[in-house]
Amino acid sequence: MTALALRELTLSHFRSHKIGRLVLDGRPVALFGPNGAGKTNILEAISLLSPGRGLRRAAADDLSRKPDALGWKVSGRLQSLHQLHEVETWAEPGGSRQVRIDGKAAAQLALGRIARILWLVPAMDRLWIEGAEGRRRFLDRMTLSIEPGHAESVLTYEKAMRERNRLLKDQVREPAWYGALEQQMARSGADIQRNRALTLTRLAAAQDGAETAFPTATLTILPPEAENAPNGEAELAQAFADGRTQDLYAGRTLTGPHRADLGAIYAAKGVEAKQCSTGEQKALLISLILANARALAQDFGAPPLLLLDEVAAHLDATRRAALYDELCALNAQAWMTGTGAELFSELGDRAQFFEVSEEDGASTIIERFIS
Repeated sequence: MTALALRELTLSHFRSHKIGRLVLDGRPVALFGPNGAGKTNILEAISLLSPGRGLRRAAADDLSRKPDALGWKVSGRLQSLHQLHEVETWAEPGGSRQVRIDGKAAAQLALGRIARILWLVPAMDRLWIEGAEGRRRFLDRMTLSIEPGHAESVLTYEKAMRERNRLLKDQVREPAWYGALEQQMARSGADIQRNRALTLTRLAAAQDGAETAFPTATLTILPPEAENAPNGEAELAQAFADGRTQDLYAGRTLTGPHRADLGAIYAAKGVEAKQCSTGEQKALLISLILANARALAQDFGAPPLLLLDEVAAHLDATRRAALYDELCALNAQAWMTGTGAELFSELGDRAQFFEVSEEDGASTIIERFIS
């Protein structure tokens, strides 16, 4: 039995779903239906059962079904290892997102300790050729799955950096104003660096010798300007102090883990990911998601929930079948979307199938039994 899986999911006034409920048995889930029916909205709802703003990074008010504007709610029964949790997240109109676990109010960060969730969406197909911000976010999502405390380190660092940047924009030059903020950034920044390095080590180990149809990626964390970028609390604190004059001219902090980048090399060819074909870049992303799942199966005791939007669209039948075999071998509850049930035919009875359609302006979800 899958040790990390949703057993039930309910959506209320969320995006295109006025009300939707899925009863689940732990197998992978195939969501099929026409474009615009609301399949990705289901994945987005699940992504909000983890810390952060979800796979679309939407504001809370944008998640509410229009034109109702009544607020929204996502709730579920989550099996996490040997425990079953009732999880809820919601927002009232104009309010911030709230979380409740087993009937008690909780911080978003608490979700990361009971649920590990990763996603792959079409917008990430250009990850290797666009700006570093998307790659950092991808790295930090993987890191969060390995070390849930990473989210708190990132929040602490970003809050202190915002305060420091405000001083820089206001052209405050008195060193006393900066010291405490820079020490806080240095401590949390060093935690971020350690967590990211640990994640790359775990991913490398999970790829080493793995039986997979997808290419291995060699990952590195790239400093933006020089190989001697500051590393560790002491070096970061010194770099922030030394960089104040230059940062004052720029009006922002120019050095630190918020400027790091993720580098990837297609190991078998020795080619940087950004130089690979579109298909190879997609295969590398899938490979990393699978490696992350293997690492968590060992470290956490179960693979994460995987949200794979349109993952089969650009895979041939052989590669699709290989992906499904690996997901099932991992015993992962993977949620996959596609326009037709035939895209998931290789899964057979190893998955649950749900047809998503639009009726009277609202999404509907019906389980289908496909042989």
